[in-house]
Amino acid sequence: MRFDDRFLDEIRARLSVSHVVGRRVPLKKSGREYRGLSPFKAERTPSFFVNDAKGFYHCFASGEHGDIFKFLMTTEGLSFPEAVERLAEEAGLQMPKPTSREAEARHVEVQDQRERLYALMAASAQFFRDQLAGQPGAEARAYIARRGLKRETIGEFGLGYAPNARSALKEHLARQGFTVADMVASGMLIGGDDIPVPYDRFRHRVMFPIADLKGRVIAFGGRALDPSQPAKYLNSPETPLFHKGNVLFNAARARPFSHKSQRVIVVEGYMDVVALAEAGFGEAVAPLGTALTEEQAGLLWRLVPEPTLCFDGDKAGQKAAFRAIDTVLPHLKPGRSVAFAFLPDGLDPDDLIRQRGAEAMADVLDRSRPLVDILFQREVAAGDLTTPERRAHVEQRLRECVQKIADPNVKAHYEREIRDRWYKLLRPAGQSRHGAPGHDSARSRSSPGSRTGQAMGNAVQGASSSLKNSPLASGRSIGLPPREAMLLRAIISNPWLIEDCAEELASLTLTSEPLQILREALLSLQSDEKTLDNEQLRSHLHTRGFASTVVAIEQLATHRRDRFAEVSSERETVLAQWLHAYHLHEQLVGLQRELEAARLAWHEDQSDESYATIAELQRRLAATVESDVLRSDGGHST
Repeated sequence: MRFDDRFLDEIRARLSVSHVVGRRVPLKKSGREYRGLSPFKAERTPSFFVNDAKGFYHCFASGEHGDIFKFLMTTEGLSFPEAVERLAEEAGLQMPKPTSREAEARHVEVQDQRERLYALMAASAQFFRDQLAGQPGAEARAYIARRGLKRETIGEFGLGYAPNARSALKEHLARQGFTVADMVASGMLIGGDDIPVPYDRFRHRVMFPIADLKGRVIAFGGRALDPSQPAKYLNSPETPLFHKGNVLFNAARARPFSHKSQRVIVVEGYMDVVALAEAGFGEAVAPLGTALTEEQAGLLWRLVPEPTLCFDGDKAGQKAAFRAIDTVLPHLKPGRSVAFAFLPDGLDPDDLIRQRGAEAMADVLDRSRPLVDILFQREVAAGDLTTPERRAHVEQRLRECVQKIADPNVKAHYEREIRDRWYKLLRPAGQSRHGAPGHDSARSRSSPGSRTGQAMGNAVQGASSSLKNSPLASGRSIGLPPREAMLLRAIISNPWLIEDCAEELASLTLTSEPLQILREALLSLQSDEKTLDNEQLRSHLHTRGFASTVVAIEQLATHRRDRFAEVSSERETVLAQWLHAYHLHEQLVGLQRELEAARLAWHEDQSDESYATIAELQRRLAATVESDVLRSDGGHST
């Protein structure tokens, strides 16, 4: 049975590779990918990678490579139809019903038409490029020159020119062997029962090819050169290849840039995307003349967890941002959201870059704001806080917005965040949350929620001076998390640990992005090279741009219990101490997460049981750190 490409793509869109593979292979996040031991060949060092953004897995040990269908076929011995059926059921999709010969023939006919239309669109794109380069494209070239675009940019985006003639493209495609029926079906000609002679849709316009995620041209956008044209920008109509609510301009080209930068910038128009790319922001995309759709949001999340939606700073831009909130709210997941960036009033990205340079655009992106900010701003600004009843209405609206979030974990965090912001907005200056102005109750003074983010400080009350002075407990600002840094410093000092502790290193919880990237580099070096000594490894890291991170790690002051992080010939001792530090670190991370969850529960019910849970977790956290200090100091405080 043949399967429609759109059906297979829908399964791929609903099921990430890491989700399917992760049921059989334990995977650990490693930078922008996932890493695990090969399911195809026995190994000690992880060489199996999964890339959700690109939709494939690759095993360096065996050479196996493929998508979710190939993985089930290889690991479970399923046929292709069996793999499709299994994954379609998991994705919540109904399998296409077995077709009759007539229906099967119709399916083949549809697929054949799509292939013809792909070829027709590619031929049209080449025609427009040739016209831009030739004598007919002089005015279009002048317009592009005024916009300051480089020749390389014009080529990368495939810009072209549709000549000011009713049948120039039609005649060219006919000479290429394409039928008028296919030209109309592709949207390149305007035709119909009331139009006896179909004619070119795009005339006297600068042309922007629109591609699908595979880079195939499926539509066009045209910018009018005649100012009297009623439509400044004109897009292709809906066709068998093109559904504008499912497509983002420049998505295929932006994908590798977004994978590298872990950012996608969503702007309004074609020229904004082109200008951003020329200024060094290759990860820019744009909807096609419509507000952001749910399908486009899903496409963005396939590229990065938190795309940045960039809007004009005027009222129209603010309204567009507010509409986007309602589109994405139901689909938020842990680690998956959107951010908002607002341009100076009256400027679009193209104008901003031309007038103030790429640095001004970078500054706008650096000042992007989280979704919860814009949501709270929208509801408060639209409401009236002058009476209790009106304030209650605004509060109700905020609750209704949060209820749209389907994920219970994200919803709970939003409820807490909105409640805290609402309280701070209405609280008179100087008044505490739990008592009268300037007078906290005894319970509120010691409440676990009164000092959010100071778990370690609370945990070490009454502990020894050695514990209180340790970097882990004291919370001193040292740039990098000290225990995480020490674990990686030990790896750099003793590179043989990479192989001996590969699984632990790959699964190590790291909260610092520089350390996450360094860990990825260490693991990749081990798979590329023979065992390196300390100086060779430091040299490799230096040449690959990690010098500043390595220097920051090595400048951290060490306690006597951190001597395992130094170069040593005592292999067994170093291994035992590194593993102890690793397990202690993961234990502390787990306790810290439990403590945060307990605090969230206390904010929800403020019960004595929740309060007691927090106190017990703080005691365990302090005891764990204290035990390690005493173990390392031989039972004596320092």
